Amino acid sequence: MIMAILGYFLGALATVLNIVLTLYMWIIIARAVLSWVSPDPYNPIVRFIYSITEPVLSQIRRRLPVSFSGIDFSPIVVFLVIIFLQNFVVNYLAHLAQRLL
Repeated sequence: MIMAILGYFLGALATVLNIVLTLYMWIIIARAVLSWVSPDPYNPIVRFIYSITEPVLSQIRRRLPVSFSGIDFSPIVVFLVIIFLQNFVVNYLAHLAQRLL
């Protein structure tokens, strides 16, 4: 009984984590598109996108030299990390949930 509950919990956790990571990937894409144009910095949507992505992107920029010739490659690094988390952590949680059911 406890193992089944734990299995359902891990399955739900894997699903929620996958959705959150996919949503964050789309927000990073929106940030990259915004960097190609000059958006209104006072627009609430632009401010939200910058506020939710800048902490992660600034950590990548600080730790890795990911800017070459004025091009910022930190969103690509974040994509790779998200893909790794989806393929390793989410899949592992889903597999573990299936084994517990």
